Amino acid sequence: LSPSLPLSLPPSSLPLSLSPSLPPSSLSVSLSPPPPPPSSLCLPVLQWIRRRLYIGALFPMSGGWPGGQACMPSAQMALDLVNNRSDILPDYELELIHYDSMCDPGEATKLLYDLLYTEPIKIVLMPGCSGVSTLVAEAARMWNLIVLSYGSSSPALSNRQRFPTFFRTHPSATLHNPTRVRLFQKWKWTRIATIQQTTEVFTSTLDDLEQRTKEAGIEISVRQSFLTDPAVAVKNLKRQDARIIVGLFYETEARKVFCEVFKEKLYGKKYVWFLIGWYADNWFKIKDPAINCTVENMTEAVEGHVTTEIVMLNPETVRGVSNMTSQEFIAALMSRLGGKNPEDTGGFQEAPLAYDAVWALALALNKTVAPLKAKGRRLEDFNYNNHDITSEIYRALNTSSFEGVSGQVVFDAQGSRMAMTLIEQLQGGSYKKIGYYDSSQKNLSWFGNDVWIGAGPPADRTVVIEEYRFLSQKLFAAVSVFAGLGILFGIVCLTFNIYNGNVRYIQNSQPYLNNMTAVGCMMALAAVFPLGIDGHHVHRSQFPVVCQFRLWLLGLGFSLAYGSMFTKIWWVHTLFTKKDEKKEKKKQHLEPWKLYATVGVLLAIDFLSLMIWQIVDPLHVTVEKFTKEAPKEDLDVLIQPLLEHCSSEKMNTWLGVVYGYKGLLLLLGIFLAYETKSVSTEKINDHRAVGMAIYNVAVLCLITAPVTMILSSQQDASFAFAALAVVFSAYITLVVLFVPKMRRLITRGEWQSEQQDTLKTGSSTNNNDEEKSRQLERENRELQKIIQEKEERVSALRNQLAERQALRNRRRPSSDNHALPPSFSNSSSLYPADSKMNRNHCHNSQIPLLYK
Repeated sequence: LSPSLPLSLPPSSLPLSLSPSLPPSSLSVSLSPPPPPPSSLCLPVLQWIRRRLYIGALFPMSGGWPGGQACMPSAQMALDLVNNRSDILPDYELELIHYDSMCDPGEATKLLYDLLYTEPIKIVLMPGCSGVSTLVAEAARMWNLIVLSYGSSSPALSNRQRFPTFFRTHPSATLHNPTRVRLFQKWKWTRIATIQQTTEVFTSTLDDLEQRTKEAGIEISVRQSFLTDPAVAVKNLKRQDARIIVGLFYETEARKVFCEVFKEKLYGKKYVWFLIGWYADNWFKIKDPAINCTVENMTEAVEGHVTTEIVMLNPETVRGVSNMTSQEFIAALMSRLGGKNPEDTGGFQEAPLAYDAVWALALALNKTVAPLKAKGRRLEDFNYNNHDITSEIYRALNTSSFEGVSGQVVFDAQGSRMAMTLIEQLQGGSYKKIGYYDSSQKNLSWFGNDVWIGAGPPADRTVVIEEYRFLSQKLFAAVSVFAGLGILFGIVCLTFNIYNGNVRYIQNSQPYLNNMTAVGCMMALAAVFPLGIDGHHVHRSQFPVVCQFRLWLLGLGFSLAYGSMFTKIWWVHTLFTKKDEKKEKKKQHLEPWKLYATVGVLLAIDFLSLMIWQIVDPLHVTVEKFTKEAPKEDLDVLIQPLLEHCSSEKMNTWLGVVYGYKGLLLLLGIFLAYETKSVSTEKINDHRAVGMAIYNVAVLCLITAPVTMILSSQQDASFAFAALAVVFSAYITLVVLFVPKMRRLITRGEWQSEQQDTLKTGSSTNNNDEEKSRQLERENRELQKIIQEKEERVSALRNQLAERQALRNRRRPSSDNHALPPSFSNSSSLYPADSKMNRNHCHNSQIPLLYK
């Protein structure tokens, strides 16, 4: 053996963290066995010439995952068995040099430096945690070292370009994800949430899970992460209504997470947590000064969670390459642990993986002896510059296949272990096996013993029940009764008007226009029924037809009813409110065709506008969603109220056009009715009643239209306003137009013919002429009375004047009498006794009374 092997490595080939300046004396290590003590010189030479091969191991005895507590005794046990076997590496003895990495990459950097630059040379490195393994595996290729991990699950380590010499007996964490996705599908969950510790192993695992869930049609709705304090992340899960939650973090952080879970009440029958299965069985009962929750709090919070765990102990009683069954291995491990409780021992579940890792290494080294011998090389010739020996070890490990205590040990192309997945659930404070999943065969073996706090697996979100809001049937029935009675009343009015069409009084009211008004009112009243029909009565596919009935009945009914009244008031204003110079035109006869043409124009405008609306932008059903409501009886259900509307793409534009046009007609109708309130005409003798009807209809329509738009989301109020406005408008119009005519014909007996009407009345004068005659008679009597009073006053004044004249005559001598002017020679001639007093000679104070 060479006493020393220089490490002639260029500094540039060292990683930045592992290439400090070193003293020259430290750049050589020895593979030669130490000289035997003097007392052993008498032993057989074969007993001490077995050359030692050193394995550099990092066991996390503390930290996030204290797996070294069980894995180191397990590896040492395997090492002892290998060294006692004469058929495996008979010329060599394996020795373990190990340190506590504390599952901390920073601490592992220092320890890796010690392993590499401290004699003796290590032929293989065995790290534990994923973070530590990532550091070691990335640096190991610079020293041509094989890395065999027993406790690394990070998916990132499956990258052969980044980690060309890495193997692991612990399967990749991505092996959990097919199992999780299969369970999501089994329990019909399509929406999940995740919370992870910010480390590479969990980030890469979550990226793989996200890809797999997307392929399976499952949504990751919430994705939270934390570095050391999970409080904010847990609150965000609560706020965003996460129900099915996958947690990826180490054991110490798991206690922090579930302490916050307990505080936020993010557990119970509505929630399911998926955790990693390689925690200690009593991880939630371990007292941790970093949390302020009791064991009882933690036990309550973790109850019912599901774990997915790689099968690390062969469930079958099979003797593997170590001539030991899995049960015998557990018994031997318990003996080495000195009876320590497995639940309190970190890495107890991963101990079979560490055991099989040593056996995989020993078998691979044993397999390389012959090929190296053929090349004139030996294992003890290994140094950090020897690529040939590393290649042989890599080739041997890559083709490994044996039965271990953890099951069949086989590595895939990325150097990861392939294995089945165990599914467990925490029931009553202890883990129970509920199934196995073989991702390679896509086979789920289910025991059917899963237990849930509620009636079954919870929903993956708050169950939202869609509930349509329908019109109150009592309100609909009540308004429908009024509308039906109004239609009957309209039929009565129409029949009356047609039956008495030959009566002069009816003829002078333009009966055909009144017939149109009655028909329009009945159409508007008929529109009340489709206004109240909704999804409670018809299927949604038939609802557009109901929308069409609403629009056309209301539109055409308004055009007929209001259009005919507007026509009357328009022509009254046109013919009978002219200036004096045009009074001759009043004598013109009003041709009926002008009235009908005016109604036809208004009706055509409405018909064309509605037709264009339905062709360009037809009505369809839209559904309005309201704020979700929580029923009192079940907190895990929300009710989504929905309301169906008749609408179109540009509904507001069309309503603006229609309402603008109708509004102008209503305002113009009010103006014309006011202007013609004092007009009297035989040709349209009911125009004052028409004006009153226009007032009422306009006020109701102008108030109801904006109110119904504002209350469109309240189906009962909106229907009540719209329907009652239609009903009241129709009733008022029918009563004002037809009831006075019925009363007149009934009270005066004016029925059926113009001849009877002439015989009964004795003249052709109408009601307006009679009223004028009575008024003139009253004025004549008043004037006569005033004239009588004036005559009496003139007589009294005459007497006074005569007395004064006589008194003057007695005072003057008769001889001095002078002749009076001719105009005063006879004072009586100024006021003839039998003459009537002229209005111009009346006293000024009496003029207003005279002209009253």
